[in-house]
Amino acid sequence: MLNYLWLIILLPFAGFVLNGLLGKRLGKPFVTVVGCGTVGLAFLLSCWSVYELAVDLPSYAAAGEQAGFSVDIERGRADLTVWEWFPPVKDGGAAPALAIPWLLTLDHLSAVMLLVVTGVGFLIHIYSTAYMAEDPGYWRFFTYLNLFMASMLTLVLGGAFPVMFVGWEGVGLCSYLLIGFWYDKEENAQAGRKAFITNRIGDAGFVLGVLLLWGAFGTMEISAVMEGIRSGGAPVGLLTAAGLLLFVGACGKSAQIPLYVWLPDAMAGPTPVSALIHAATMVTAGVYMVCRCSALYEAAPAAMMVVAVVGGSTALFAATIGLAQNDIKKVLAYSTVSQLGYMFLAAGVGAFGAAIFHVTTHAFFKALLFLGSGAVIHSLHHEQDMRKMGALREKLPVTYRTFLAGWLAIAGIFPLAGFFSKDEILLGAFEHSKALWVVGLVGAGLTALYMTRLMGLTFWGESRVDPHQEQHIHEAPAAMKYVLVALAVLSVAGGVVLGWPWPPEMHFLKRWLEPTFAGAAAHGGGEHAAASVHHISLGTEMGLAAVSMAIAIAGILVGLHYYYRGRGEKAEAVAKRAGLLYVLVKDRWRIDELYDATVLRLYYRLCDFAHRVDVRFVDGIVNGVRNVTVGSSIASAFWDSWVVDGAVNLVGYSVRGGSWVLRRFQSGFVQSYAATMVFGMFVLLCVYLFMR
Repeated sequence: MLNYLWLIILLPFAGFVLNGLLGKRLGKPFVTVVGCGTVGLAFLLSCWSVYELAVDLPSYAAAGEQAGFSVDIERGRADLTVWEWFPPVKDGGAAPALAIPWLLTLDHLSAVMLLVVTGVGFLIHIYSTAYMAEDPGYWRFFTYLNLFMASMLTLVLGGAFPVMFVGWEGVGLCSYLLIGFWYDKEENAQAGRKAFITNRIGDAGFVLGVLLLWGAFGTMEISAVMEGIRSGGAPVGLLTAAGLLLFVGACGKSAQIPLYVWLPDAMAGPTPVSALIHAATMVTAGVYMVCRCSALYEAAPAAMMVVAVVGGSTALFAATIGLAQNDIKKVLAYSTVSQLGYMFLAAGVGAFGAAIFHVTTHAFFKALLFLGSGAVIHSLHHEQDMRKMGALREKLPVTYRTFLAGWLAIAGIFPLAGFFSKDEILLGAFEHSKALWVVGLVGAGLTALYMTRLMGLTFWGESRVDPHQEQHIHEAPAAMKYVLVALAVLSVAGGVVLGWPWPPEMHFLKRWLEPTFAGAAAHGGGEHAAASVHHISLGTEMGLAAVSMAIAIAGILVGLHYYYRGRGEKAEAVAKRAGLLYVLVKDRWRIDELYDATVLRLYYRLCDFAHRVDVRFVDGIVNGVRNVTVGSSIASAFWDSWVVDGAVNLVGYSVRGGSWVLRRFQSGFVQSYAATMVFGMFVLLCVYLFMR
């Protein structure tokens, strides 16, 4: 199967093509089978490929290198060159030869992402069949969804930076299409444009970072660049610049300060899109890219520190905003921004395995929470304001119980999935910086608090549902319920199965990722590398886990105190006493308004200035030509009469003359046509005999 990795990408892309061309005509059954079937097959092939990577990789190496296929046993990596995208080109100057293969790489890191993307993505596709069943754009939705999957798989499997960038841009395009899916509403279209433009800013940094690395190492293959870094093939200053530029791209894709503003507005799309973007695909791309370039960041301590500080700041900043949002999807959106900050915090302190662990568990419980919120919205006829909900646990029992699992998992309660991955991140932060550890703890407490608030306003207390809607409340359809149950099981058991930390040999995911991250610390140098290989005692580790658990429980208890029985009257009293601070938090610290007043206003003024200059420039040219023409009346008369009018008249005469000739052959008499054919055959025969 490793020789056919390209099939994993091709299947959802084929679904995109088939549904795009035939879906509207052949109807929902065809769209459902193609849309879900191609992703399901991609998941099965992914499982097969990962199995071969784990078990049969030595047999591939023993068979010798095949055309376009190579194996690295030490790092557990298989590389497949599908074709030479850009054959080697040398310009004859000082620049290195440009050679870009369409290279796919499967190693222990991409294997984890491959299973997460295809597995959770397949569940979201199944859920979508029920959620979008009545939408007239059903075929278009699955067309975009399949393209989204193909793009993310290209990003994950891309073994060269340009191949990764194709997927990187593909998920950006699909986010624009899906966020603005209901484009008949201006705010939805605006949200799609906002996501697209914000990501383009980050992408510019990504491209510059790649070009910098290419200039330093003469290749765009990721593994070759990382090996060059490990061997000390570039100065630290250059690596720092490249790492920071790549991180700019990661900030755009993974919604970190200052480019996070697009992600909350991404809620304008259908809820399954929100789940796909926030849990399995686009926003994890930046974290994956940073972890894929772990050797680069280990060798550039300053860039690594920036990653950690930005990640920790985003985790805390977004958590404060989540405390005051009333749209159920907006709360989850800012929760995603915060959790992504935790992942970057882990990567920034050298705990790359913990970052990927949290990517995995977050995919489970965040997909569950978004799809659970979709079930609530579906039952309330697209109502998203939590102030108009309440007491839904009796009316939506399956949704409530599964949502309960997601709530406890993201809050970090033992033994659910979020506890283990978040505890590893806090442990890594504690080893590296006590200040970052405190930031992480505060963010964890706020996460537990705002998620308890969400539970209280949505499922507990008294019903605030509109009486006309309340009588129509119904549990989610079967396809949605089964997906919620599956994700709830993963949210409960995923941490225990993948990351049970005591003894260390039981930590499956950590042992699985060792070949990918081995050697980064040893060759990277710097204090970050030293921190990443340092180990604290088991007693200290247990104590830190107890502290993080206590913080999470404290956040839950505070939330229960304010929101368990009512709609938060006690919390409203606290908000009034907070005054301006609460207003700022509720208004999302008015960062969007700040951007509008500074960046956008300046941009609009520059556009207006350019427009005015352009208009004046064109008017000046026109007036200049007119003045020259008027000033030379004789030349003007000659030009108008003989050149301009003559050219126009010549066209008319040519058409008229040509039509007169052709009319001679179109007499309408069959015998004339037959005579012409015989004459033509005679001419051809003469030519043939002459040529012989």
